[in-house]
Amino acid sequence: MKKAYRIKKNKEFQNVFRNGKSFANRQLVLYYLQKDQPHFRIGLSVSKRIGNAVMRNKVKRYLRQAFHELEEELCMDYDFVVIARKPVNTMEYHEVKKSLKHVLKRSGVRKKKAK
Repeated sequence: MKKAYRIKKNKEFQNVFRNGKSFANRQLVLYYLQKDQPHFRIGLSVSKRIGNAVMRNKVKRYLRQAFHELEEELCMDYDFVVIARKPVNTMEYHEVKKSLKHVLKRSGVRKKKAK
């Protein structure tokens, strides 16, 4: 995923937390905020409670890849912050993607599929 698609600065994370909306399930918390920009950006937060550095990086890779695969379905003018919860450390990639799809669907930021 390109660096232009990532949220890195604490100020940007805090802006999404304070001004955005959130939805959650057992594995993930999704914060989102609509912005005036040509593409979406994502920020990932994986706590040390999830596991060691190897596990945390694995979870972040899974989430980045899931966003990459769902890119066509997402509204482009949003900033997303995803916080991983404890159950995510035992999940495989397809389960993480399914969980991410669930919170994105609940939040209403996925585009409607044309039939």
